[in-house]
Amino acid sequence: MDESIKLAITGKGGVGKTTVAALMCRALSQEGYRVVAVDADPDANLSSALGFPEHIEITPLVEMKELIEERTGAPAGSSGAVFKLNPKVDDLPEKLWKERDGIRLLLMGTVQHGGHGCMCPEGAMLKSMIQNLLLFRKEAVVMDMEAGIEHLGRATAQAVDRLVVVVEPGKRSIETARKIKELAEDIHLSKVSLVANKVRSEEDKSFLREHTTGLDLLGFLPFDDAIMQADMKRLPPWELSPQALDEIKDMAVKLIK
Repeated sequence: MDESIKLAITGKGGVGKTTVAALMCRALSQEGYRVVAVDADPDANLSSALGFPEHIEITPLVEMKELIEERTGAPAGSSGAVFKLNPKVDDLPEKLWKERDGIRLLLMGTVQHGGHGCMCPEGAMLKSMIQNLLLFRKEAVVMDMEAGIEHLGRATAQAVDRLVVVVEPGKRSIETARKIKELAEDIHLSKVSLVANKVRSEEDKSFLREHTTGLDLLGFLPFDDAIMQADMKRLPPWELSPQALDEIKDMAVKLIK
């Protein structure tokens, strides 16, 4: 078995990509992979979806001001300063991640000014960490991203084995998926697949098949009230919806092959 698989999960807001990311982490862990879960969404909820207790505080990388200044040579938030564009980060994952049930979680956070590509010390740390995780690590890496591919540049896109776009029965999320696929192709990331979530019926499946022509549809996740119950109780979705995990496992096996 290849020790490494790198997945980036994205999609329109509200489609359930964090749930899919958490389930994929669990599925890969049960397939024998060492899994690193990376929360790269500004609306960070992956720790909750993985069942981390609320009392476990995880500081986003971009908010670690002392570490950023130590590694880049400039204070976080500074503009116009001279700093290292490629700070040393290869020793940081083991120091920063939190672990639960064999899944290691890293929280990236988001740069609060100038956009994701801002030329600032915290932006340099964010970029270097993601490059290290995708290019040089041997674990399975599952990135929960916002609706887009802003965290991926040309240097890292080639290291992503698959961009997984979560959709739901409805034209808006599918239109978003097509736009994401176009953006991915611009940076030569051609391996794009869809996961259909919140599927209630055969009619939903027919709609999705019809409107995703030309896209790689990995499979369907049924709408399940148990997943919402798990969210309210801060439990991993697989604890109350084993069916969802079984479906994701089938998709994970496809990706591994």
